[in-house]
Amino acid sequence: MKHTEMKQQPPSLYLQVCFHNEEPRLPLHTSITLFLLSYCECKSFKVFLVFPKPASSQSLRSQLPECLDVSDMQLEDLPQLVRGCRLPAALDETGSLCRAGLAVVLRHIINRTLEADPSRNDVLALLGFKKTCLKACAEVSRWTRLCEIGIPSAVEEHLKNPSKPYEQLPLSILTLERRLAEPVRVHNDDKIRRQKLQEQRQNEKNESPGGNPDSESDSGQSPQVCDELELRAALAKLSVDPVPPVSTRESSDIRKVKTTALPPLEHMFAEGLYFTLTDVVLLPCVSQYLRSLQAHAASALHQLPHLLRWYSRVQEVPGVLRAAEACGIPLSVPRVPTSSLAGTSAEDSPASLLDEEESQEMTTQPPFVGGPRPTMTKLQENGIEAVFAPHPCPAWTLPWDSLPAAINPAEGKMSNIRAVRKRQQLNNLVAMVTELAGPGQTVVDFCSGTGHVGIVLAHTLPDCQVILIENKEESLVRAQSRGAELGLKNIGFIQANLDYFTGPFHVGVALHACGVATDMVMEHCIQAGAAFVISPCCYGFIQNAIKFSFPQSKRFQETLTSKEHMILCRFADQTAVQLPPERRLIGKQCMGLVDLDRSWAAETHGYSVRVMTMEPESCSPKNNMLVGRRRQKTGLEAEAGQLEAPVHN
Repeated sequence: MKHTEMKQQPPSLYLQVCFHNEEPRLPLHTSITLFLLSYCECKSFKVFLVFPKPASSQSLRSQLPECLDVSDMQLEDLPQLVRGCRLPAALDETGSLCRAGLAVVLRHIINRTLEADPSRNDVLALLGFKKTCLKACAEVSRWTRLCEIGIPSAVEEHLKNPSKPYEQLPLSILTLERRLAEPVRVHNDDKIRRQKLQEQRQNEKNESPGGNPDSESDSGQSPQVCDELELRAALAKLSVDPVPPVSTRESSDIRKVKTTALPPLEHMFAEGLYFTLTDVVLLPCVSQYLRSLQAHAASALHQLPHLLRWYSRVQEVPGVLRAAEACGIPLSVPRVPTSSLAGTSAEDSPASLLDEEESQEMTTQPPFVGGPRPTMTKLQENGIEAVFAPHPCPAWTLPWDSLPAAINPAEGKMSNIRAVRKRQQLNNLVAMVTELAGPGQTVVDFCSGTGHVGIVLAHTLPDCQVILIENKEESLVRAQSRGAELGLKNIGFIQANLDYFTGPFHVGVALHACGVATDMVMEHCIQAGAAFVISPCCYGFIQNAIKFSFPQSKRFQETLTSKEHMILCRFADQTAVQLPPERRLIGKQCMGLVDLDRSWAAETHGYSVRVMTMEPESCSPKNNMLVGRRRQKTGLEAEAGQLEAPVHN
């Protein structure tokens, strides 16, 4: 049946089911998704519980909101596009766009809820300030990684063996506890802080007749008094009728108080003052974790005073208790032994590991002094120089004049000059992919944006399946629209972080993958045994990250320090056309050296990599292109691999 004749299905939501002691159970990512569906009262999806082996969801019914249309599905029956992604995943009506990963799927549920009922201000508030809550991908955002991966994983690991002796609370839980202990900064917080000061002074007068307050300072007030104003502000944000403030305007003496002398705002919810999607993610996790702690190690609860307060406070949000009950999530605040609470504070929590992690992740490079020449000379003295392979087909070009208009970059919102350069860049990438991809193979366009590369490839290689992966929803929806306009049947779209795509593929391609995105794409291709064609960009953004440390190859590591490598990266960005030719030449050499380090690192995984320059060189200031493919094993290597296989299995 042709794609255009297929009957559109309602959007589908696929949630994972796992097994524990041969009994089906819902992992936390599934429980979180169901909780949000219940909180939003969203009925826009057909929900499928995906079982890895034959089983029924009958025993899970108490955890499934009755308002949802839920069916069982076996793993092997998943649609092909969804099968290549980690769950949860949502498939749109056309079956060509899949959204995968917890944060992406949750934000999509919120957007679908608002499309159905734009009046749901409480649901809109979940997206936070500027609608960016959990929008940054986990590869680059420590906060998203903590909420989306760190805490759910730590709780899942704990639940596997809840009676294990407690030597140290999970680092992710301690990170959250510390975050909740910090004062918060919000938009226009000066006004709220002045109102808080006025209320505090009024409370002092009420408690001390005659206007003679006792000696207890503001900081000595009970938490209930301190955070009363913040809670009113938070609930008002959710369109709940707020308690009228003591005064709508501060007195003159309050207005004269310096900002630095104003009381801080207490952390109400996970991201600060307001209830957001982050709280929705954390609540099912913390609920299970605290109940397990109370049952097996109640004494450990004294290390989490701020988490306990958050857990109690979040239950005051309208709709939370209803949604939790619908999902079978029991919410009760654990009792902490009084003896355990005596003399405890946030500072008593073990924090050495926290400090160590934060110092590693927040490491900033000192200011660069001088130029790249000493580093380049050091490499040269050790026999390392940038080498560019000759371009195999410098004059190759797509037949742009005969291609459909929707393929031409000029149809977008770019100038004619930029469109010409974009076509030249595409000529280079398509030529290399055409050389590597065979009929029936899958090509993945990573960091695809609006689909300039992927759509050209799908049209040029009709016998290949092309998948576009992009984290930004707006860009991917535009790409999908372009693909539909062209009637392409061999194309699929995935909105996800790279780590959530797990499907097999044969060639990976990326045009101007910024900073460590190039390294992430290369790693993904190497893990899949796929060839790659990558044009790097934004070398100055390269820095040591969770998965990567630089330099990567052994020879570079033996020659350069991390700081010296960063000097190369910084000057690799000095290739803009307005710069003097000598400076651009140094920038090009630095680009070549950074990519040489990348290519040598890939070669240790059995790859042959060429670093070449796109033609013409003027097509982009970032005109390097890395083309790699797995080397063919010799007869002796293949025989050795067969002998070793049983050992690895």
